[in-house]
Amino acid sequence: MRPSVEASGESSARGDIASHGRATSHRAARSRIAVKVPEITLMFWVIKVLTTGMGEATADYFAKISVVLAGAIGVVGFVVAMWLQFRAPRYTAPVYWFAVAMVAVFGTMGADGLHIELHVPYAYSTAFYAVILAIVFYVWRRSEKTLSIHSIVTPRREAFYWLTVLVTFALGTAVGDLTAATLGLGFFTSAVLFAALIVLPAIAWRLGMNPVLSFWIAYVLTRPLGASIADWLGKPHSFGAGLGYGDGIVALIATVIILALVAYVTVAERRTESRRPADYTQVDA
Repeated sequence: MRPSVEASGESSARGDIASHGRATSHRAARSRIAVKVPEITLMFWVIKVLTTGMGEATADYFAKISVVLAGAIGVVGFVVAMWLQFRAPRYTAPVYWFAVAMVAVFGTMGADGLHIELHVPYAYSTAFYAVILAIVFYVWRRSEKTLSIHSIVTPRREAFYWLTVLVTFALGTAVGDLTAATLGLGFFTSAVLFAALIVLPAIAWRLGMNPVLSFWIAYVLTRPLGASIADWLGKPHSFGAGLGYGDGIVALIATVIILALVAYVTVAERRTESRRPADYTQVDA
């Protein structure tokens, strides 16, 4: 009887180990399924450009009222948004885009602060943020072996991602101000320039360019594009040949459009999720 009992116990132990291994693998797989960024679609780029314009107009509007108030709103909004985003177990459109919007406001203040408060020329602030972005990319690539946003499945990669997003906003703000003010192109011409430039990485990607590289080039360009459009609409004609509707109005309209599009995306994503089989899993590319 003892051998059979021992055999039975050994079999049971092996079964427990196998079950534990399967459970562990399943948990690991599930943790890697929880991608924290959206799919890259046309709607992604539309909302992204709108958030850049909203961030530019919002930061400028509150800065005119009070620099201290603007700074407080930027810092508090950024901290709350990052807390919500990192706390979320997976990507959700409202949380993600709220984080992007707050990074837009905070990034604008960071870039403007160097020029307005410290009197750093736009050419120097552009070079400064370009170097910072290059360093962030280098450290991220060296640490994680990839810069793909489809690999944002761990807290450390998510931290690298949002640090990169923050720097791209600051860099894009400086570049937009550089072309509009320092180079004298004005806001409308700058917007046309960046609209043309942002098409190039899309074409290059279709022709075989590395998709990760083309994505980040386009991502950086969305900032000066959106900011130039917002400034053209909001600033007076005497400053960059703007239309003079006011930063507050531009920020409000952009916010309303963003809310409507995020609501649409949220509903569409929930419908897509409801159509998937119960055992559906999305494997990271």
